[in-house]
Amino acid sequence: MAEVLDVRASIEREIAGRTVCEQLRQVADRHPDAPAYSDPDGSGGWTTLTYGQARRRILEIAAAFAALGLERGESVAIMMVNRSEHVLADLGAVHAGGVGCTVYSTFAPDQIAFVAGDVGARFAVLGGPAELGRWQPVLDRLDGLRRIIMLDGAPGDDDRFMSWADFLDLGRARLAEDEDAVEARSREVAAGDVVTVLYTSGTTGMPKGVPLTHTNVFYEAAATDRITSLPTHGTQISYLTYAHIAERILSLYLPLVKMSHVHFCTDLAGLGATLGQVRPMMFFGVPRVWEKMMARLLAVLATQPEEQQAAVRQAMAAGAAYVEAGQYGGTITPEIQAAYDQADASLLSVVRGMIGFDRAQWTATGAAPLPAEVQHFYAGLGLKVIDVYGMTETTGAFTGNSPSCYRLGTVGRAEPGVEVRIAEDGEILTRSPLNTGGYLNRTEATAELLDEDGWLHTGDIGTVDDDGFYRVVDRKKELIITAGGENVSPAEIENHLKEHLLIGQALAYGDNRPHPVAVLTLDGETAPGWARSRGIGFTSLAELAEHPDVLKEVSAAVEAANARLARVQQVKRWALLGTEWTAETEELTPSLKLKRRVIHAKYADIIESLYGEAR
Repeated sequence: MAEVLDVRASIEREIAGRTVCEQLRQVADRHPDAPAYSDPDGSGGWTTLTYGQARRRILEIAAAFAALGLERGESVAIMMVNRSEHVLADLGAVHAGGVGCTVYSTFAPDQIAFVAGDVGARFAVLGGPAELGRWQPVLDRLDGLRRIIMLDGAPGDDDRFMSWADFLDLGRARLAEDEDAVEARSREVAAGDVVTVLYTSGTTGMPKGVPLTHTNVFYEAAATDRITSLPTHGTQISYLTYAHIAERILSLYLPLVKMSHVHFCTDLAGLGATLGQVRPMMFFGVPRVWEKMMARLLAVLATQPEEQQAAVRQAMAAGAAYVEAGQYGGTITPEIQAAYDQADASLLSVVRGMIGFDRAQWTATGAAPLPAEVQHFYAGLGLKVIDVYGMTETTGAFTGNSPSCYRLGTVGRAEPGVEVRIAEDGEILTRSPLNTGGYLNRTEATAELLDEDGWLHTGDIGTVDDDGFYRVVDRKKELIITAGGENVSPAEIENHLKEHLLIGQALAYGDNRPHPVAVLTLDGETAPGWARSRGIGFTSLAELAEHPDVLKEVSAAVEAANARLARVQQVKRWALLGTEWTAETEELTPSLKLKRRVIHAKYADIIESLYGEAR
């Protein structure tokens, strides 16, 4: 414990008094010409702002917000895709003494109204007509919203709206009039001030606001820096929403420390192409991103001649053996090293280059469990896709594996200076400067989150091994308790089911029931290719879900999953849906977690039928 507290004190000294405003000023002063933010230019190239240019633009934006009446501590709601303007608007609000609050672009109007009202948004910065369409139905309920700034498509007949161009013009003029006043305002920002309020993606009920301070985010950045050891001026991609804590830390705050060059991917469909262009040195993906990339690569490999496929399998076996032997406590023998070196030189490095990971030094996942089969697949390519674990309420990860100290199947050890323990009931608790001070306007929920001794209750059940590596079993409130009194983790069942390339999503159910059942969906990207390669004709995913060959293959996938599960965990019956689950159709959160209550209600009849009929 003394060592943990010593490390914590060291990091606290390192970041003492640090704010986003001061950190950006130092970087811009020392490295004004270093590339900071690059947007796609529409023709395969990039439009880039240096750190010096970015800070100037941020001061202009801060001046504009101040001119429009933004007061210290007031919030600016932002909804747009990942692009430089998103970061500039957020940091501009902070430099003016305000708080940036990115709103999930998949939120329904009622959720938007709740968030904007709860955070007390005085301004909104929206990307264009698509975002405005979500806000328009509830604008009459947002009396506190003074001005809506539109990057594209500002209505010309409403004084409440302002174009981004006019907003910037105002800021340039005000900054030119009195730059000292704008700089002074940014210097008034303190390390203990709230830098952002992020809203949980809402697996149950309305989302909860999580205020995070400059100290919170810079402690996380410092801890992440210590376990990743990434170089300065590295390249990376920003593609997950800035409403997600992982993206905020990794591509908004950490780059200010590492002077990284952030490339924006505005559409997830273009991520593969962006990876090939940027070749990032670090990359974080939620499990679904890694699963989809794996599925696409497997589909390409399946089109190759059998001789080539055999060579790939052999090379990947050497890659997997190398990564697995390199785990904490393991040994990479000379034979394993030689086999890997040969496989890497002849094939694996080529494959990594094809998918844009030839320069990657840190590849990680979090937000949900990564299926073991997916992790093993990337290990076969020589990639350590390592797990980290955290929450919005802990400013992101508070445990993590590192490239030099990892154990596959775990979420790693406690981050530097972070206390973690397992409570008597199995819940994971943590205490550190990463913890939020509580939920916004939620006294009761805050009391449930943080106890009197400062321990944050994650709501997750976990275990820790003798070497300090943690495993997350499942959400405390989501554990299935069968009619026989057995505690069953639905996530473990679901992960085994999703290892088959045909299955896109899976929900295990069985609370107070004699055994688990599952509701499954096809993977909309890989299932059509699988069917066509077998001569199966279809006109829709729904038709495909009813095809005998598909049902036979899914049945085999369920049997394969059951073979790896304890008897009480095994799925006795299942249903395959002809639709996909998305955030838009409300079965998933914006961060792609299952909304279990929504699915339980939406497919109640199907679930009930699985207990009433034999398969």
